[in-house]
Amino acid sequence: MNALIILGLLVVLMLTGMPISISLGLTVLSFLFFLTEVPIESVALKLFTGIEKFEIMAIPFFILAGNFLTHGGVARRMIAFATSMVGHWHGGLGLGGVLACALFAAVSGSSPATVVAIGSILMPAMVKAGFPKGFGAGVITTSGALGILIPPSIVMVMYSVSTNTSVGALFMAGVIPGLLLAFFLGLTTWYRAKKFNYPCQPKATWAERWVSFRKAIWGLLLIVVVMGGIYTGIFTPTEAAAMSAVYAFVVAVFVYKDMGLKDVPRVLLSSANMSAMLLYIITNAVLFSFLLTHENIPQQMADQMIGTGIGVIGFLVISNVLLLIAGNFMEPSSIVLILAPILFPIAIKLGIDPVHFGIIMVVNMEVGMCHPPVGLNLYVASGITKMGITELTVAVWPWLLTMLGFLVMVTYWPGLSLWLPRMMGLVS
Repeated sequence: MNALIILGLLVVLMLTGMPISISLGLTVLSFLFFLTEVPIESVALKLFTGIEKFEIMAIPFFILAGNFLTHGGVARRMIAFATSMVGHWHGGLGLGGVLACALFAAVSGSSPATVVAIGSILMPAMVKAGFPKGFGAGVITTSGALGILIPPSIVMVMYSVSTNTSVGALFMAGVIPGLLLAFFLGLTTWYRAKKFNYPCQPKATWAERWVSFRKAIWGLLLIVVVMGGIYTGIFTPTEAAAMSAVYAFVVAVFVYKDMGLKDVPRVLLSSANMSAMLLYIITNAVLFSFLLTHENIPQQMADQMIGTGIGVIGFLVISNVLLLIAGNFMEPSSIVLILAPILFPIAIKLGIDPVHFGIIMVVNMEVGMCHPPVGLNLYVASGITKMGITELTVAVWPWLLTMLGFLVMVTYWPGLSLWLPRMMGLVS
């Protein structure tokens, strides 16, 4: 009964158009004051202990690094390098966009940032080269979603905070699925370009490829700094986030010099605004999770679900459907912070690896970012391409179907996510 009251109140508040963070906070406060006898002191204590986790510090640092890279010319050099490698195949600029998105995702940790950085440069070039606007929009909108699957990923940090799962293990688990999804999106791009005879770029010489690689090397090295540092144990994921922010600042201001020192305060302020918004959501989500745990709701749901004999396959189907539906109304951070505390205990009881379940959630978030009505990538791409949301939705469907097929693969093939972390001894 309490579960229905809590979830019903949350849904009603969200339907009024109230922001997710405030809906969470009001749900918790209303229930605490009127329907339970939890001491308010324990709530305050939980609020303090819930947000003092070391992993949370990674979020503002990754946001800051992504903003420095977005404004610092790194994306332009990555596009040039990617296009020199694959531009001579069918749909060359589109393939270059997929590869550039994968590379930029590995340094930014954010899908919207990837769409903005790559799309704002590549879209005009694709239209000028003779590609239909819808084709370019479909490529950039969906490939930009790689920003939350290929590590580092802010959404993975959110999942870690919600479930106490290792951030390092999640990062490593995202590598192979991220690269495989990039390959499938590239394959879809190539197939459609070949089918409709879209233009190719002149084949670059190895000398031209070397020049473009040399220009992009400072941005590409950030991948080595972050992932290499975590893998070798030189620093934790949170320390890697801080290192990436400092490195991105140095590259943008002093190496590429596409940003001046006078631009730094603007980037810092933008990053602070975004970080404050996410941290406010996390604060209210911590209270929401505390309320669910205090009322023993996840445990009751787990017992009921297992009692029906639903099994692992059935639970994963229900989880995917629920997460895809949530993707119609909420952005990824909110979905993870609200649903992870509910679904995670059930997954553990059924013997599903927490890292594998985290990757399933992240891939669901990727799909949600690319379809209406609240797909963030759609709105960002709409701003870049000047296309309506309905028009964009039609444009992305071939790549969206590819992502849904990939979701099925990730869901029922745990080894895809867990092989690399197991090789590194991060999971058993």
